[in-house]
Amino acid sequence: MELPITGGLAARLRVLDSAGSTNDVLAGLLAGGPEPSFSTVLTLDQTAGRGRLGRSWTAPRGKTVAVSVLVRATDPAGFPFGWVPLMAGAAMSTSIDALVGGGRTGLKWPNDVQVDGLKACGILAEMVPSADAVIVGTGINLTLGHDELPVPGATSLALAGVEVLGDELVDSVVGGYLASLVELVGRLEAARGDAVAAGIHREVSEWCRTLGREVRVLLPGGGESFGVAVGLDGTGRLLVRDDRGETSALSAGDVTHLRYE
Repeated sequence: MELPITGGLAARLRVLDSAGSTNDVLAGLLAGGPEPSFSTVLTLDQTAGRGRLGRSWTAPRGKTVAVSVLVRATDPAGFPFGWVPLMAGAAMSTSIDALVGGGRTGLKWPNDVQVDGLKACGILAEMVPSADAVIVGTGINLTLGHDELPVPGATSLALAGVEVLGDELVDSVVGGYLASLVELVGRLEAARGDAVAAGIHREVSEWCRTLGREVRVLLPGGGESFGVAVGLDGTGRLLVRDDRGETSALSAGDVTHLRYE
């Protein structure tokens, strides 16, 4: 696989013929020694991928790409790691939208990138044991057909009309993603972790199609929250206003856009 753009952006790039989970591979590399920020593991054949809430993630070989990137903070104590998955979502939205065009791409808070309201990419961010870095994994549906989609409500770049194929497609989407993610993380560090001052809050909010929608949020500990998503707070939490006018700040949850049900 030839990946000139990706190879120039990743601090260390490992392209694997197959992997159980690229997040696990990158975590194993960290356990064996230091890895610089933006070290990247990539495969077109992930056999034991996982998403949020312990969900499994598998796909036919060669039709999706799994990418895991290490985001290491220069000053871990002052770095808001909660913004990393949201920055990854904005970065992937930027990359995919450049391919599909027309402003059809957006982020469903906190971890799905959608095209025309259908999921094209999932994101899973995991803090490393040393608490000074996050491994952010993404799984992108490249050329899946309708009968190969993993869940209802999903799509692929090919189904969205992208005609680029093979290594060129992988390099375009991953290269664009890495370029945007590196730039966003750099801005956040330069602003000493202030997402508003860095423009991260504004940029993520612009990509976030959850905002302004009626939503149901399944909470990690059980229970549900209903209301209108009215914004993001300074740490990236979703602000949901219920029918009583009370606003809750949610740091995690599985969101459904109720207008699409």
